[in-house]
Amino acid sequence: MENQSIGYMNVPLPAGIDLREELNKLRKEKNAIILAHYYQTGDIQDIADFVGDSLALAQWAAKTTVDIIVLCGVHFMGETAKILCPDKKVLVPDLNAGCSLADSCPAVDFEAFVKEHPGYVVISYVNTTAAVKAVTDVVVTSTNARQIVESFPPETKMIFGPDRNLGNYINSITGRNILLWNGACHVHEQFSLEKILELKAKYPEADVITHPECKQPIIQVSDFVGSTAALLKYTIQSDKKQFIVATESGVIYEMQKKSPDKEFIPTPPNDSTCACNECSFMRLNTMEKLYNCLKFEMPEIYVDDAVQQKAIRPIKKMLEISEQLGL
Repeated sequence: MENQSIGYMNVPLPAGIDLREELNKLRKEKNAIILAHYYQTGDIQDIADFVGDSLALAQWAAKTTVDIIVLCGVHFMGETAKILCPDKKVLVPDLNAGCSLADSCPAVDFEAFVKEHPGYVVISYVNTTAAVKAVTDVVVTSTNARQIVESFPPETKMIFGPDRNLGNYINSITGRNILLWNGACHVHEQFSLEKILELKAKYPEADVITHPECKQPIIQVSDFVGSTAALLKYTIQSDKKQFIVATESGVIYEMQKKSPDKEFIPTPPNDSTCACNECSFMRLNTMEKLYNCLKFEMPEIYVDDAVQQKAIRPIKKMLEISEQLGL
């Protein structure tokens, strides 16, 4: 099934095609919805029916009544949608759009780690494979991780995987002592404290806003730390006019749309001359691939039935707790 993406991606597009117009026709004809993560390019965000972070995309997938879901993000997001909607066809524009954080937590190794610590509640970040979710008690996103952790009694023994930076941040703000898996996101790991401080010196009035997947030193010099959606909300509500953004630079497109009168300064990765830090996996998706994906209805996401039945429980638990907490 992994080879299904090879042929369709090489199909040439008709000359003079208007991709926006054709995508609008296709999704109506096929009763499809296009969901896009904030880290997608601006053209994909503009064509999407809904743009959001991981929690919001899962919430939309859970409630949609369409026949086809096209998930413009990375592979685990498509898996999450398929787990929640096993009766629907879930497509992704490029199966090669993986996730370094999910890759840092192989399911076999994580399951062995869990078995070594009986009696622990297992909390997994949504940035994991379906197989990891299948050995998890509750899934979290950066939007709801703190609240879900705090929904358990203080004495609860917990495992959190795979992001050590987010786990350390949750420990620091909750006073918990959660046992952490040693994984990380390559995008957020690459931010340079030195370069952020240089930007802060250049833009002294700017707020530094940071995703909790970043390392602790960067979090400590930040004015606000939050999930992708929280960062966006903060920039909308803040009176500040400049923001140094320490997360994947794709979200700046939405920030600029929502606050055209404000300036957003992307933080470059360490040892780089480029102006921003992009997820190479997220950028594998293009409008051309999206068109062919919906036209040919491939590549399709598949999740083993036994894995799906186990993985859906912690995802539904996350959604239920999030709804109860108004997230």
